[in-house]
Amino acid sequence: MKMLKANIKTLSLLLILWTFTSCNRDGIELVHEGQSNYEIVIMGRATESQHESAEILQRYLYEISGAKLGIVEEASQTVEKQKIYLGIDYERHLEADGISIRTLDKNLLLSGGSDKATKYAVYEFLERYLNCRWYAPEVEKIPVSKTIDLPALDYVYTPDITTRTVHSRLFYDNPDYAEQQKVTHESFPTYVPSARVHTFHKFLPEEKFYKSHPEYYALRGDQRLPTQLCLTNPNVLAIVKDSVASLFKQYPESQVISVSQDDNQQHCQCDNCSKIDEEEGSAAGSMIRFVNEVAVDFPDKTISTLAYQYTRKPCKTKPLENVLITLTSIECDRSAPIAEKCMDFANDLIGWGKLTQNIRIWDYTTQFTNFFAPFPNIHTLQPNILLFRENNAKWVFEQHSNNPSELFELRSYITAKLLWNPDQNLDALLTDFTIGYYEEAGIYIKEYIDEIHAKLKEDKDFFLFLYGDPSEAFSSYLSPDLLSKYSQLFDDAEKAVAKKPEILARVKVARLGVDIAELEASRKNINDRYRLLIPNEEGKKIINPLVTTLLDNFKAISAKNDITLMNEMGFTVTEYLANYMSALEVIRMPNVAMGKKVVTITKPKKYAKEDPMALTDGALGGSSFYANWLGYEGNDMEVVVDLGEPMNISTISLAFLQVTNHIVFFPEKVTYSGSLDNQHFENFGTINNPFPLTKESKVNDIQFFKLDFNKRNARYIKVQAKNTNTPYWHHAAGLPSWLFADEIIIN
Repeated sequence: MKMLKANIKTLSLLLILWTFTSCNRDGIELVHEGQSNYEIVIMGRATESQHESAEILQRYLYEISGAKLGIVEEASQTVEKQKIYLGIDYERHLEADGISIRTLDKNLLLSGGSDKATKYAVYEFLERYLNCRWYAPEVEKIPVSKTIDLPALDYVYTPDITTRTVHSRLFYDNPDYAEQQKVTHESFPTYVPSARVHTFHKFLPEEKFYKSHPEYYALRGDQRLPTQLCLTNPNVLAIVKDSVASLFKQYPESQVISVSQDDNQQHCQCDNCSKIDEEEGSAAGSMIRFVNEVAVDFPDKTISTLAYQYTRKPCKTKPLENVLITLTSIECDRSAPIAEKCMDFANDLIGWGKLTQNIRIWDYTTQFTNFFAPFPNIHTLQPNILLFRENNAKWVFEQHSNNPSELFELRSYITAKLLWNPDQNLDALLTDFTIGYYEEAGIYIKEYIDEIHAKLKEDKDFFLFLYGDPSEAFSSYLSPDLLSKYSQLFDDAEKAVAKKPEILARVKVARLGVDIAELEASRKNINDRYRLLIPNEEGKKIINPLVTTLLDNFKAISAKNDITLMNEMGFTVTEYLANYMSALEVIRMPNVAMGKKVVTITKPKKYAKEDPMALTDGALGGSSFYANWLGYEGNDMEVVVDLGEPMNISTISLAFLQVTNHIVFFPEKVTYSGSLDNQHFENFGTINNPFPLTKESKVNDIQFFKLDFNKRNARYIKVQAKNTNTPYWHHAAGLPSWLFADEIIIN
C-alpha cells in the first residue's frame, strides 16, 4: 500500500491530533518511545469481524509508533497490562449504528452497537485522534511517532443516516476503503440482485406478454403500449406477486426487492387507473395501492418502490410499514441547494415524510451526459444531505458516476464524509483532502474549486443540469477567460509537484475536467484561443496545437488510469477521441457551404437557438444534443443551403446524432438534391440509415450520411431527413422522437 508518511517526533506535538503530553494525568500514554503496556481485548462474542477490527487497530498503531500490541479475547486478558477494550461497552447502550470512544481508568474503550459499528469506531478513533487519513484506496496518510499520548476521551456518535451509499467504484471495488469511509460497498445492499430498480419490464417482459395480452400494459390514448403496467389489472398483480415470491425463493438472504415503474413517464391512463390517481391527487396513488397489495403477501420482507417523475408527488394512501419509498431528485437544478432551487422536491419530501418514516433518498451528483464536464455542485452536497436528514431519511443513495469522472477521488471522499456526519465543516474537508491528496499542488486545486463555484454562484439564472453539456456554460463559469485561468492554475499545480511523479499523475487526472471543457470550447470555435484551426505564419489553416496537446494528454492519461467511459450512455473514451479526430478531418475538408445561408422549411425546436445557420457555422456537435446540434421533434428535417452562386459539386455530407434513451434517433434516410433556381430540384441520391434502430442499437453515437455522385452544377442544396418514429417497444413509445443534425459539408 502506498502511504504518505508524516515525519513527526511525537503525536503530542500536534494540536490537531487531540493529544497531550504525558503529564496530562487525566489522559493515557498508549505508547512511550516505541513501547506499550497495552493489549487489545475483544469483548463479548469474538466474531471474525471483531478480530478484523482488532487487527486493523493493531496494524495502524504499529505503523505509527513501532509498538505491536497483542490481541486477546475477554477471557484471556493479561492482569498486569492496561487495555484497549474493543466491542461491547457494558455501560453504554448503543444503537446498532452508534459508536463510542472513551477512556476509563487508564483504559481505552472503542465500542459499537454492532460489529460493523465497532469497526467504524476503530477508524473514527484513528482518524479523529491520531490523524490518520484514507484519501483513496491506495493513498493513506499515517503519522509517525514513537510516543502516543491521549487526553481523556468521551465521544459518542450515532449517524442519523444509517445506510449510506456513494455510487463510486472506489467503494464497490475496495470494501476496505468503503469501511474506512463508513459507506456501503454495494450499490443496493440486501436487495435481490436482479430486481433493484425499474423492474416492471422484468416482471412482465414485453417479448413474452405484449402480443397476447396487451391489456397488461399502459393505455396511452387509444393504444396499449408496453411502457408501464396497468396497475388495476388483477392478472398483472398476480404475475408480479408470483415473480416476487420466485425471486425471494431464489435469493433467500435478500431482504428487499424493487417493485417499481420503468424509466419513462408513459403510465397507464385507463379509466380504472385514472380514477384512482384522481382520487389520490397523484399518479403515485395507483402505484402505492398496487405495491401495498404486493407487500401484504411478504410481511417479513421490504418492497421498495419509486417516487420518481410522475409518481414523485405524494398521494393520500399510506404505504405499508414494509414498503420503502425511494424518492428521487432527478429534475433538480444543481447550481444551488435543493431547498433553494427545487422547492417542489423539498415539499414532496416533507409530504412523503408525513405518510411514512421508511424513505430512501436517491440523489444525483454528477453530469451524466459528460462525466468529465466541470460540474460545480460540491457546495450543494452538504445542505442537501442536511435536508434529507432533517426529514428523517435513514437511507441515502448518492448516485455519482460509478466510473471515473471530474475530481472523482475528491467527490467520492467528500460525499462519504458528509453522509457520515453532515455537520462537518465543508471547507475544512476540502482543504484537508486537497492538501493531503495533491500535496503542494493542493492549494491551486482548492483555488480552482473555490473559483469555479463562486463564478457559478454569480450567475443566478444558470440551470446546472444533470443531462447538460459544457457548451451551456461557455458564457458563464466556463467562459474563455475563466477556462484560461483554470488551465493556468493547473499548470501551477503541476509545476509545484513536478519532481513527485506519483502526485503529478494525480494532478493530471484532476485537470481532465478543464481539459475536456477546453476541447469542447475549441470544437465550438468560441474565440481565437479555443478553435479547431488556426492560421500559421504563412496564413494557412492548421490544427490548433492546443487541441492536439489536449487530445494527446487525454488519451495517455485515460489509458494509464483505466478511464474508459465518457457518459452513462456507454459512449467510450475511444469513441470520443475517434469522433474528435473525425471532427478535425471534417473541419479541414474543403467546404463551399461554410458560412453560407441556410433556410429551414420544417421547424426546428429548442436547441442551437433554432438557428439553421448552426449547420454551416464551422462549430461541430459533440456527443450531447446541447452541443451545436439543430433539433427536430416529431417532424422531418428539410433545409436549403444557398451557396451564393452555381457551383460544380460531387459530395454532400451531414452528421446526425443518436441518444436512444433520450428518444434521439438516426434518420430513416437522408435525401440530397440540387437546384439552380430554388424551384426545380434534381435528386442527387438517398442514403438509407446503415444502422436501423433496434433494441441493441448503440445508445450514444454519431454517424455521417455522406453521398458521393457525379459532378452536378447547383446553387441551392436541399437536405431532407426522415425522422424515425419511436417504436412500440421503446420506453418512450407514444412520444415524438428527435432528429439532430450538424454541419453540412459540400464539395
